[in-house]
Amino acid sequence: MPTSLPDLPELAPPGGGGLVRLPGSGDVPFTPRVRALIDTPALQRLRHVSQLGVASRVYPGATHTRFEHTLGVYGNAVRCLRSLARVEAFAAAATAHDAEVFLCAALLHDVGHWPFCHPMEDLKLPNVPDHERRAAARFAPGTPAGEVLERDWQVDPAEVAAFLTGDGAEDRPARALLRGLLDGPIDVDKMDYLERDSLHAGVPYGRNFDKERLIASLTVHPDFGAAGAPATRSPTNRGCALTNKGRTAAELLVFARYVMFAEVYWHHTVRAATAMLLRAVYNRRAEFITPDLFDAIDGEFEQRLLSVCEGTDDARLAAGLFRPAAGEGIYKRLAEFGPHEGAEVFRRLSGRPYAQLAAVAEALAVLLKRTANVPADLVPTDILLDAPPAHREVQFQVDVIGADGAARPLADVSPVTRTLAAEQFDDHVKRVRLYCHPRLRDVLKPLDWRSKLSEAADAALG
Repeated sequence: MPTSLPDLPELAPPGGGGLVRLPGSGDVPFTPRVRALIDTPALQRLRHVSQLGVASRVYPGATHTRFEHTLGVYGNAVRCLRSLARVEAFAAAATAHDAEVFLCAALLHDVGHWPFCHPMEDLKLPNVPDHERRAAARFAPGTPAGEVLERDWQVDPAEVAAFLTGDGAEDRPARALLRGLLDGPIDVDKMDYLERDSLHAGVPYGRNFDKERLIASLTVHPDFGAAGAPATRSPTNRGCALTNKGRTAAELLVFARYVMFAEVYWHHTVRAATAMLLRAVYNRRAEFITPDLFDAIDGEFEQRLLSVCEGTDDARLAAGLFRPAAGEGIYKRLAEFGPHEGAEVFRRLSGRPYAQLAAVAEALAVLLKRTANVPADLVPTDILLDAPPAHREVQFQVDVIGADGAARPLADVSPVTRTLAAEQFDDHVKRVRLYCHPRLRDVLKPLDWRSKLSEAADAALG
């Protein structure tokens, strides 16, 4: 390792100190100051917050926690630093303190999460905070985690908070590059969750992208640190690039993400469970969403939702998720619309605010009550509508350095990336789907859902 980047204990050769063994990740270095941070309440709480939430209703093994994921992200961060330390331009620009802030951010990046955080954020409710900005409160000065940062790492908690949100990171090339490695097209978070979620879900899709080759190919963009040059060449790559040897590994990562979204994250039954959760939370939001909710762990969240839904039409939603009885459980798919099948419905409902989706579902329930053969006991929450949110997944805008030293976008040198990432894959894996309570599926399935959903959308949206 070049002497211009001082040796940190976490970057010592493998086997030189303590370690933790993780499924799928191998050994993760475990120094005293890493242990001190991990032992704080902010991180220990993540032992009780699931990584994939309702996906375990479809994939029984997917019960791993954000604590396990956090350790995996930190392990990837260590590997990336070891690799980049061999790149002269990075080693000359980055300080030991930059590396320490990066490692602390990797360890603390998820402490703002609460159970089922990501789908709840899609509701865009005014009293639901951004989990990345909420994280800062858990390691602020005076908290146990904040004290460890200051005492054992000599890191100001405000630096870690700014790193996680990206505030001011672009002013320093090395810090901006490391920020992109935590949250960017090729990042330590994505490399872990694809691999780990795939492992625990029992599917192969996210584990075949040659992570070690990808990390070994990390380098800096030719413009990195140049006088007068911006800290980043694009808003997404932030100065990081790949050598040509990493191109195939990057293509495999693109494909792994595509298949994991298609087969796990947006699996139709996973989305049915997600739709149940969101409708229950949205309907009971006044009494359910209070500031203390965001300190809850899984069991507390589930019990609270069951409690506020009790005695209401929403009880079927909460019970079907967390306490299913005979004939209950996850809702059933009635119809599905994409850019090629039912394109008009797909275009009309994709990206809509959740309040509008709920209104269309309620209008559809009213319409169904006037339809022959539909059971009289149908209630509005028997019909759920799920659609892609307005935000889009991050694209793989990273450059590859060819044998001639020229930097070219990955999409320009990779037909796989151009097909699966340069084009917006959201439209191909995220569908508009209609679900119903299990008892209604056989009666409702034969109906013409394209016309009925269009009629309901006309009534609700005009």
